[in-house]
Amino acid sequence: MKFICLTLLMISGITDSISERYEVVGPADPVFAVAGEDVILPCSVKPNISVVDMRVEWFRSDLKDSQLVHLYENHEDRNTDQIQSYRGRTKLNHPELQRGNASLKLSSVRVSDEGLYKCFIQSKSRSDDATVNVSVEAVGRPPVITVDGFDHSGGLHLQCESEGWNPEPDLEWLDSAGVSLSSETTEAHRNTEGFNVKHTITVHHSDKIHCRVKLRHHMLEALIISSSNMFNSWRTSVIVIVVLSVIAGILIAVFAHKNREHSRLQNEHSQLHYEHSQLQDEKRRLQHEFSLERDQLLQSLKTIIPKALTHSRTHKVNVILDADMAHPRLIVSDDGKQVRDGNRQTGVNGEKDRFDEYLGVLGKDGFSSGCFYFEVQVKGQTRWYLGVTRASVSRKGSISLSPENGYWSVGLEIGKYRARESSYVYLSLSVDPQRVGVFVDYEKGLVSFYDVESMYHIYSYTDQSFDEKLYPFVSLGYWRNENPTPLIICDDY
Repeated sequence: MKFICLTLLMISGITDSISERYEVVGPADPVFAVAGEDVILPCSVKPNISVVDMRVEWFRSDLKDSQLVHLYENHEDRNTDQIQSYRGRTKLNHPELQRGNASLKLSSVRVSDEGLYKCFIQSKSRSDDATVNVSVEAVGRPPVITVDGFDHSGGLHLQCESEGWNPEPDLEWLDSAGVSLSSETTEAHRNTEGFNVKHTITVHHSDKIHCRVKLRHHMLEALIISSSNMFNSWRTSVIVIVVLSVIAGILIAVFAHKNREHSRLQNEHSQLHYEHSQLQDEKRRLQHEFSLERDQLLQSLKTIIPKALTHSRTHKVNVILDADMAHPRLIVSDDGKQVRDGNRQTGVNGEKDRFDEYLGVLGKDGFSSGCFYFEVQVKGQTRWYLGVTRASVSRKGSISLSPENGYWSVGLEIGKYRARESSYVYLSLSVDPQRVGVFVDYEKGLVSFYDVESMYHIYSYTDQSFDEKLYPFVSLGYWRNENPTPLIICDDY
């Protein structure tokens, strides 16, 4: 009997030893993340045995003392010693632990999250780890061009600055023909929010000067028009300065050698003072003309936009949201006019062609000719997209809401308004839209967006090619939306 028990114990020990043979595996290449979005840091064991009863620890190996990012132990998360900046932003998928998947979800990625992470998994008899290299991409603020005066040869000093990028972006100057201009000085500084870049250049003729900041597939640009008035004003000022210098020299010489000519010199000084006053009057006149031209342009826009919006509203259509196509988390009102995130995961038929990651829903009816228009109330909501999409687009996975994929939309994400061409186009709006109008001219390939209350044109997709039905599309962002405010299809106009 003792021999049998001893044999069973030995067999059990061998079995446990075999079952605990595993290797922790991470990604071979760096994991790329976008600031403000969520990212998964892959980590698993091979073979795919359960790690439910093991210790799973994520920490930053590139920081002093290898600070804790996330800890799972004794069947629960224990993050009391977690780095403060990661509080509430890390999560393990506990059901996946049973299959050996210990990947970590990191929400609302920041530039400071970039670095080396260790995934350490420990059982009773062994331990192993894998390294995950995380690179964070951040799109900065639009560049700002400032005029920094003139040099001695009449050149106009321009400075372009943009901040909040990661990694360091490329900044270049271009003339109106698209020819690259050499920067005279370049500066780049990095802080916790990313890189700040600053370049200067000197131009000697009238032209449209572009400052362009590029990072991989992202590009932001600013434009300044260096008019002839700028250079003429400078040349006039230089002439006055030269004349003043010469006359001042004469005055000093004459005063020293010929006191009797003091009265004549006083008259010359008075004449120069008069000429200086004339120059000041000319400067004020030019400024006044510029203000008038600017006011006339703004006034014409105030007339054109309301007319365009009035015309668009004549093509109003009745949009009813299709609850059968909505993401399972969404709740569509009975009349099909409102949608919000209901934070639900079950109880909805998931077999249909629903959105499964973007919180999106389409209108029931599509349009394949002519013009159509509808309005959506976005007041109070902090994450939204709206526009139109083709009938055949994919609704599964992490979709790029671009025309290439059959989506024409604008939206608000992480406090920034943006459209999507081949890359993001960030929009500078003076006020936050409360109601957005969407106008489509199918034959002309035009999709335009308007801030209805401010009578402001937000963005347009032009020269598009439509070859199938287009459906109204609204979304509350990606994955989840904690804001309970609904998006509302408006009919009161």
